[in-house]
Amino acid sequence: MKEEINVRLTGEAGQGIVAAGTIFCRMCRDSGRHVFAIQDYMSRIRGGNNFFQVRASSRPVYAPREKADIIIALDKEAVEANRGALAPGGALVLDAAVFGVDAGGEGVLDVPLYAIARECGGPIYANAAALGALTALVCADFEDAARAINREFGSKGGEVAASNVKAARKGFDFVSAGARSCAFPLASAPHRRDCLIAGNEALALGVISAGCKFYSAYPMSPSTGIMNTVADYAARYGIIVEQAEDEIAAVNMAVGASFAGARAMTGSSGGGFALMCEGVSLAAMTETPVVIAVVMRPGPATGFPTRTAQEDLEFVLHAGHGEFARAVYAPGSPEECFLAAKRAFNTAERFQVPALILSDQHLAESFVNIEFPDQKAEPPDRGRIAGPDHKEPRYAWSADGVSPRIFPGRPGPPAAADSDEHGPEGHITESAADRMKMTRKRLHLKMAGLAKEVLEPVVVNPGSPVMLCGFGSTLGVLREVCAALPGTGFVHFPQVWPFPSEAALAALNGAKRVLTVEGNATGQLARLIRRETGLEPDGSILKYDGRPFTLDGVLAELKGGGHGA
Repeated sequence: MKEEINVRLTGEAGQGIVAAGTIFCRMCRDSGRHVFAIQDYMSRIRGGNNFFQVRASSRPVYAPREKADIIIALDKEAVEANRGALAPGGALVLDAAVFGVDAGGEGVLDVPLYAIARECGGPIYANAAALGALTALVCADFEDAARAINREFGSKGGEVAASNVKAARKGFDFVSAGARSCAFPLASAPHRRDCLIAGNEALALGVISAGCKFYSAYPMSPSTGIMNTVADYAARYGIIVEQAEDEIAAVNMAVGASFAGARAMTGSSGGGFALMCEGVSLAAMTETPVVIAVVMRPGPATGFPTRTAQEDLEFVLHAGHGEFARAVYAPGSPEECFLAAKRAFNTAERFQVPALILSDQHLAESFVNIEFPDQKAEPPDRGRIAGPDHKEPRYAWSADGVSPRIFPGRPGPPAAADSDEHGPEGHITESAADRMKMTRKRLHLKMAGLAKEVLEPVVVNPGSPVMLCGFGSTLGVLREVCAALPGTGFVHFPQVWPFPSEAALAALNGAKRVLTVEGNATGQLARLIRRETGLEPDGSILKYDGRPFTLDGVLAELKGGGHGA
């Protein structure tokens, strides 16, 4: 029995790769295996070459591997594009007659996927036939596959589900009758009851759990999944979801909804967030809480719309003109995404600042099975809200920079706000003294309060000779690298602003080598550490090809000196 297996399903957009991959993930989870799955897809609706890669193991897994034990190709281009990723001794499943390729090639397992599909209703069922073949290769019970298929396609009607099960059965029977049946038997364990989830979905559930009542956004990959998930539950939880005409409108809608008293949020990727920057400054000047998710992809400009990167760290830290307080969270797992959403709303409202959640395509769209976080964690804290007897003006001076929010329509002082510099009443001022005092209120006092509540970094194997540093989605690969390589520890920063300088120094002092692992070309985290602590990292392992870090890739970089490019 194998303790771990890596499977890649590949073909063009529209061939049902994600559906088949998701079903296989659920089969593995239901049979007690741990799962980590990534999606690699081009920016097109049809055509191209995409893949869905599933790593299933008897132990928890958090990152992708380079090579696949089984590659299932649904078209000829997929064969050529992915053959090099086949591990020694692996199986390349294909339809040789349809693709016009050699059925006797190394590792090839010829399965008549499209003949089976036609028998069941048409080429659309080739992915189901492939799923059946995969089920036989890993020695899984076909009934597990049938249940998962029915769960996936049941909403489309009994005939669709039945045709998919039929195609899968034929693929299963074909491989089961051959020499490679059960060629990759995967060890099973008791049924798992945990949650199979991606980062975007987990973040959206955190948004809902936090009590968000207004979400506005313009669709932009790879952030759109957050809006879609919130919209799925909007009617049940009384949330207004507005698809805005552009990102400028989206951020200003969110600021306006928050000014009116609702917990409000928007989200985008780098290019869309660039358009939001004036709205971020507006929220800061008017001391209106707002939560913004920035799901990174490679830039500049349109860049790689469907790929991953960590290029916008410094941009988000400084986005918006002027100087003002903000909080920036960088969750590294679906669990952290869920909790970061809840914490961001509390931080935004308690300190009346923009709170930003920094994610990326890899974290947003990779699936992993987790024990779902306690929904009672981070209970809603709406901060200071003016009561019925409140008499002070909206921006009255306070020792910590936070004055009670006044919502429109209540008796007492008006709910005044202005993007110009203003005095305590919210009215425009040209006074130098007011300017100095209000800047101190918005910036220095609030930053002091935020710094007291910054999330501590996650430190694993403290005191190790080699300490790796990362933020966001690198958490998974850092976990696995440090488990595989003795003498290595890591520091993960789930919050990057305010930066936890003292905790970072305590974790890194004494290490012989400090390296950052980050998905950009310039070492932005390394610069942040140097700026905020005075500690100079010894090097960086950088990746900026639009693909996520793999366990094999980081291990190779470390063995080669750890100054990756």
